[in-house]
Amino acid sequence: MGSQNPQDARLRLVGPRPGAPAPAAAPVPPAVPAPAAAPAAGRPAPAGGFADALNLAIEASGLSLDRIRAALAQRGVRVSVTTLSYWRRGRSQPERASSLRAVHLLEELLGLPHSTLSALLGPPRPRGRWAAAATTAHLRLEDIWPGEQKIADVFAELDAPPAGELERLSIHDSYYVDAERRGNLLRMRQVVRATVGGVARCLVVHMADEEASGCPEITAVRHGRLGRVRRRPEAGLVVGEIMLDRPLALGDSTVFEYEVEIPSGGAPTMEYSRRFAVPVREYVLQVHFDPAAVPAHCERYDRAPGAEVDRRREQLWIGASASAHVLAPDQQPGLVGIRWEWE
Repeated sequence: MGSQNPQDARLRLVGPRPGAPAPAAAPVPPAVPAPAAAPAAGRPAPAGGFADALNLAIEASGLSLDRIRAALAQRGVRVSVTTLSYWRRGRSQPERASSLRAVHLLEELLGLPHSTLSALLGPPRPRGRWAAAATTAHLRLEDIWPGEQKIADVFAELDAPPAGELERLSIHDSYYVDAERRGNLLRMRQVVRATVGGVARCLVVHMADEEASGCPEITAVRHGRLGRVRRRPEAGLVVGEIMLDRPLALGDSTVFEYEVEIPSGGAPTMEYSRRFAVPVREYVLQVHFDPAAVPAHCERYDRAPGAEVDRRREQLWIGASASAHVLAPDQQPGLVGIRWEWE
């Protein structure tokens, strides 16, 4: 993401400096095949990918990498000579927001048409520990919410970002059950990391119990802000857009928190669960019961994506704090929940 600033004529340094002899025509590097037609106005025609096109343009301009670096710095974009050298040799490619802006300025500086270089950039190259998340398979919406067309419609309306662009490092849900045996509050905390550049938002989905009237309400957003919200009262559904504190570059992490106020229903609440479309390194679910409404039995359950039958059950201990919890390291797509009974 970013805005395009007006072009500055001071950057147009193509050609020799005043009083300096005209540079000799730069030969085409042997590894790059010569273009079929001569480029217009002394501009090199790109013969290959981004690195080839950038190298040809720099050679044709007669500018040194240090002079290019200085011209970029005048416009507030700092790129080292080493980085520029890596770009032209194909050892790395621009990926961060500041680097992509540098590419657009390079097009102007080297006398290239707009998007000549940026159009040649492929997807970000995997690197670092977070890179694996970009290629990890994630569930489609219809896999994790089968039969819930309303959710698909809302996601389309909000132009939902791709599910894999945020790696979920940690999710911590704290669910509260009051003395009337009804769930009334959820506190949620997520630690995420970007697998691509320019990530600025994510969507969250919450559904009320079937017996409840109305929709859950997302409140108390911290380390971010609440954007657009779509409610479907007939389904007890709310989809909220969480705007992150800042756009994330590739590999950047952030933390955000929010609360969900749960509408009251006629029957006691008997369970809470979360569905996962992507893997999560660590999921923690805590259910807190009012001391006046501690259940007699409590268990964890897991389900495969879209399944209606449990694939795992495990009895949980309710401690002196009147709470039970589940720890799920390396949680894969599917469903994890806690259910309980009073009698």
